[in-house]
Amino acid sequence: MWLILGLVAIIATFINLYMYGTGKDYKLAMAMGLSFTALTLVAEYSMVSDWVKVEDWSALLDVVPSMETVLWVLTIISILLNITPILLELKNKK
Repeated sequence: MWLILGLVAIIATFINLYMYGTGKDYKLAMAMGLSFTALTLVAEYSMVSDWVKVEDWSALLDVVPSMETVLWVLTIISILLNITPILLELKNKK
């Protein structure tokens, strides 16, 4: 599930940037990009929670350390890309 939500978040982010580039209202796409990023994080957390419940320690040891870094980096990138149009509008108003 987290993979699907992550792909939707990426697509929504690119739609956000495309709509800004073409001069259309991008705010819904921005909200969708950020929302699906949050849903991706929650889905990943749910998967890890399931592994804890069934005591699948090998899965936890294999995935969690690397996924922590990946999730931090991708979340920061998603936030920065999704708010880029707002920052550019603020810069252009000055």
